[in-house]
Amino acid sequence: MVDVSGKPVLLREAVARGEILLNKATLRLVRSNKIAKGNVLATARVAGILAAKKAGDLIPLCHPLAISHCEVEFRFPKSANCIVITASAKIAARTGVEMEALIAVSVAALTIYDMCKAVDKGMRITGIRLVSKTKRAVD
Repeated sequence: MVDVSGKPVLLREAVARGEILLNKATLRLVRSNKIAKGNVLATARVAGILAAKKAGDLIPLCHPLAISHCEVEFRFPKSANCIVITASAKIAARTGVEMEALIAVSVAALTIYDMCKAVDKGMRITGIRLVSKTKRAVD
């Protein structure tokens, strides 16, 4: 691991985003909460948040962080057959939380995939990326 002990404690936030491509029939089932395994978006939200909290356990050289906030949101663009997943993570620490935001998006997407795989064999997870990271002094 990188030694961050000499860095200042700052308020840090990271935002990540990704998409899962599904067929239109699957999107309708997700939106109407008719997937056999249950509420897809609620489950994926909780899975993403739990994953963010465990990033240090899952990625070998990632610092274990006690994040102060994590949020996972879903959007259904009208022009595309996908669910856009956005996650943000916040902390006051010596290191950033981009891995936590990225892993939240990844696990939320994988959860959607798992819950919908019985009805959609052609799903694709794509475009997982860091959108922004910021830091500022602690007030």
